[in-house]
Amino acid sequence: MPETILIIDDEKAICESLAGILSDEGFNPLVTHSAEEGLQILDEKDIHLVLLDIWLPGMDGLEALSLIKQRFSLPVIMISGHGTIETAVQATRIGAFDFIEKPLSYDNTLLAIRKGLQLARLERDNQVLRESRPVLKRITGDSPQVEMLRQQIERVAPTDAWVLIRGGHGTGKELVAQTIHRHSLRAKHPMVAVNCAAIPEELIESELFGHMKGAFTGATETKKGKFDLANGSTLFLDEIGDMSLKSQAKVLRILQEQRFERVGGSRTIEVDVRVLAATNKDLEEEIELGNFRADLFYRLNVVPITVPELQDRREDIPLLVADFVQQFSKKGISLKDFTPEALLLLQQHHWPGNVRELRNLVERLVIMTPGDRIDAADVTLFLGSPAKTVMHPPGQLLAYNALPFKEARRQFETDYLSAKLQENEGNISKTAEQIGMERSHLHKKLKALDIAGK
Repeated sequence: MPETILIIDDEKAICESLAGILSDEGFNPLVTHSAEEGLQILDEKDIHLVLLDIWLPGMDGLEALSLIKQRFSLPVIMISGHGTIETAVQATRIGAFDFIEKPLSYDNTLLAIRKGLQLARLERDNQVLRESRPVLKRITGDSPQVEMLRQQIERVAPTDAWVLIRGGHGTGKELVAQTIHRHSLRAKHPMVAVNCAAIPEELIESELFGHMKGAFTGATETKKGKFDLANGSTLFLDEIGDMSLKSQAKVLRILQEQRFERVGGSRTIEVDVRVLAATNKDLEEEIELGNFRADLFYRLNVVPITVPELQDRREDIPLLVADFVQQFSKKGISLKDFTPEALLLLQQHHWPGNVRELRNLVERLVIMTPGDRIDAADVTLFLGSPAKTVMHPPGQLLAYNALPFKEARRQFETDYLSAKLQENEGNISKTAEQIGMERSHLHKKLKALDIAGK
């Protein structure tokens, strides 16, 4: 549907000429010769932009501009054959988007119109985003690991310190970043997120730093980059470990100097950006392999935060399940209860995909399971092979029951990991892959339990 432009000018020749040009350019022009009629049209029709003459019979253009800006949210371009600097300044102060003098340059007029419409679209899109923003999610759980995570977030969020968030796939690293930003002094601006793993290497510089029109094939217009968009706010670099060495060098320079040039440009742009980065990789190991820059690691790793694996906080699973069920009910999915036996089976699963895998399974269960209750048989049906679940014989459970929780958990972890290491002839990498745990995390766990591996 073509955008509608209202022309308010008492010179009929100019109105006819402008209307013809705008029609040829694909717009829908409307013409009136007085401000009073123009205000009536604005009340009645969906207008996207106004071209308004200053000198009009009756109400003049500046008075009309003031009323339009009070009552409507749309760009107004002033046109005048007797313009002065004082008049242009006054119009700008009232809220005019641009000021064009007669005789009109139609190329300049069209350029101003397109810029005004682009700004109006951006403002509308931002308004839609603000109104449709989903309810902010919280970090669910009351395990010691989650409580420690909350305390770390509470301490670092109000500062401007950079944070490196580490954890496996699906642990909730982006949720941690959102929570840090939400409790920061920059929360009035939206956090800008970049998935470094999802952007091709040849485009990541353009994505991060922006580009000038004609900088490369397909660059049909100048585009701001993520660093530019995050000015005064927070930039979240997700999966930073997947960024190429060339891009790492560029990012390091910007992080150090807080200034950059767009691709194909020469003007230096200064920014004030807080950086949160996340990775599921062992960056120390990546540095040893030559895949990650040590200087970038130390620049990002001001405050390290590790998001715990789901298998290390199994006691949070019932709370997570209840939280997910409530979230799905807002999508029109019926509320359903999980029996204690079903929850126990979920707590015994390895969850290599962490919270994301659990969420997907719960959604599948509440959609596909008939009735109002989900029991152990339903979980077994959708969870897959019993080999993926940690099942304990009754005698072994009785042995753990005689111990306090922390000791029972430590004993179970020792027995389980020792058995898995034995299966893999002591190979830590194979064991980590088999049980769905990051190698670095498994290594730390074995060290804490005083279990030898190789």
